[in-house]
Amino acid sequence: MTDRAIIDWPAWTDSPPGRYVLEWEQTQLDRVVSDVFGYHALQLGLPQLDALRENRMPCRGLVLDAASGASAPYTFPRGARQGGGLGASQVDPDGTAGTIGRASPAGPAGLPAPAGRSTVWCDLLDLPFEAQSVDLIVMPHTLEFTSDPHRLLREAERVLMPEGQLIIFGFNSLSLWGMRQSIGKMTGRPFVPASVDLIAFTRLKDWIKLLGFDLERGRFGCYRPPLGSEQWLSRYAFMEAAGDRWWPIFGATYMIKAIKRVPGMRLVGPLKVKKPVLAAGLASAATPNTRNHTE
Repeated sequence: MTDRAIIDWPAWTDSPPGRYVLEWEQTQLDRVVSDVFGYHALQLGLPQLDALRENRMPCRGLVLDAASGASAPYTFPRGARQGGGLGASQVDPDGTAGTIGRASPAGPAGLPAPAGRSTVWCDLLDLPFEAQSVDLIVMPHTLEFTSDPHRLLREAERVLMPEGQLIIFGFNSLSLWGMRQSIGKMTGRPFVPASVDLIAFTRLKDWIKLLGFDLERGRFGCYRPPLGSEQWLSRYAFMEAAGDRWWPIFGATYMIKAIKRVPGMRLVGPLKVKKPVLAAGLASAATPNTRNHTE
């Protein structure tokens, strides 16, 4: 990888460290989203990662804005305005119109969306979806490219249904990669692409808890040093198993899976009717002894 400043995802994902990170994240996503069920699922940003390919929901969408859409293979369509999409109805995979937003069923210049998905063009800070209408939202490094991470999280909480699931990927600031990123930003040579400072795992946990989410799963990965060549990354492959066992919180990337909880709501199964417990019979304090009883 060159020493020039990284300004977008395509330049970075073509590099050895970029492929290394995306491979780990794709593996985690394929495992996690396969058992999430519902009707609507969304991936916000990062089209280089196919976050929903193993998910089986009937309506899956790739949501892009001008920034993430500028990343190959998608480009933000001319004449489209932020927040309003392309002015067309959401198109489901079966060709019928839906109601969760406005979208384009194919990418610009005839580029098709991933199999079984639609492409939604909008402002990520103002999602054009109804409240409590989505079952799953995946945000791969999306918080690191938005100007207002808190607002994006609030939008995700708004559109998620009760018991809906949120999956977030990010770079870990408390790692060797985070240290090199901090030094690189001061010298004008950042190591990973990000518009804002990296968000610590512990801080992100506090944010989602304040919004009413319960953390279901957290995982770190990518323990090799922040090196730019394939050869050097391969030499440190042994650190994957060692890092996962001895220093898991210092992985270069993290994954958070959270569930939206709504106060006052509780999903229960079939009610089990318990037999009433009969009160114990009352016995007299003293029983008359007929043998010694005299009239």
